[in-house]
Amino acid sequence: MLEDRQTAPSAVPWPASYPPGYAVVDVETTGLARDDRIVSAAVYRLDARGEVEDHWYTLVNPERDPGPVWIHGLTSDVLEGAPLFRDVAEEFASRLEGRVLVAHNAVFDWSMIAREYARVEREAPVRQRLCTIALSKELRLPLANHKLESLAAHFGVVQRRAHHALDDARVLAEAFRPSLRAAARDGVRLPLLECLPLTEWTDRAVPRTGRPAGGHSPGGHPSGSWRPSRKRPACPFPNPGRYEQGKQLKQGMRVAFSGDTSTERDLLEDRAVEAGLHVATSLSRLTSLLVTNDPDSGTSKVVKARQFGTPVVDEAAFGQLLGNVEPASEK
Repeated sequence: MLEDRQTAPSAVPWPASYPPGYAVVDVETTGLARDDRIVSAAVYRLDARGEVEDHWYTLVNPERDPGPVWIHGLTSDVLEGAPLFRDVAEEFASRLEGRVLVAHNAVFDWSMIAREYARVEREAPVRQRLCTIALSKELRLPLANHKLESLAAHFGVVQRRAHHALDDARVLAEAFRPSLRAAARDGVRLPLLECLPLTEWTDRAVPRTGRPAGGHSPGGHPSGSWRPSRKRPACPFPNPGRYEQGKQLKQGMRVAFSGDTSTERDLLEDRAVEAGLHVATSLSRLTSLLVTNDPDSGTSKVVKARQFGTPVVDEAAFGQLLGNVEPASEK
């Protein structure tokens, strides 16, 4: 288990394709929904080989109820005198600049960060992220589950204050280092995903189900996707088949989405439904079209689209197609 720690860094042949540096991030939040806010954030900056350069931590006044105090321990009284996100945005950005964002269930941390920057009309300087859950799967680590505590225990890292952003970031940084070295040693392609800033979004509450009490799973991080499920009415039109390049979308087509979009995903899905399309949460042979801005990402939907020969378009092309959807055929 500790073999990677015992391997001297200089003895590991380092892939030239690996990033020059990382920002290991943890944020604690008021919950999981899109209108929830960050209450604390921590960043450990690592060099190309995973060695710690420095760390940073801040409380953030969420300008609302702090949510699951019994989990993160941050009460309204504690947060009352904390800086607003706009006050720490520049320092936070300087910690992320030029680095790959690393987090445990990174889509959640990145999505919360991107939304906070959108609120203050700025962009976080992050272009790629790496999820340590995805990396542990690539390395086939023998973990009982994908909680941070399990990853920490595998590498002998001791948690001191679970659900405290600074300690969670420290634990993740210490577990990421041997993971990174193991990946380099075995020639594993890092599961890097593109990060897109939000340019069109809303804080409106959306109908959702399955949100855990307090907004967190028992492991301290949301399980699965950060996007709570939404109940939609069934599409009233039959599936006419796959989208054909150069032609119109047709009502009833099944559309799936993968990866980041500059327009909030809920808004894109709502527009697809309003146009008479069926929004699919997974990809199958029946899927008419996959929308992704990162077709080389290696996500499960992208991989399946490749296997099934499902047509793929980016967000901009999909936006244009939505403007002229062909009505379903009348029977």
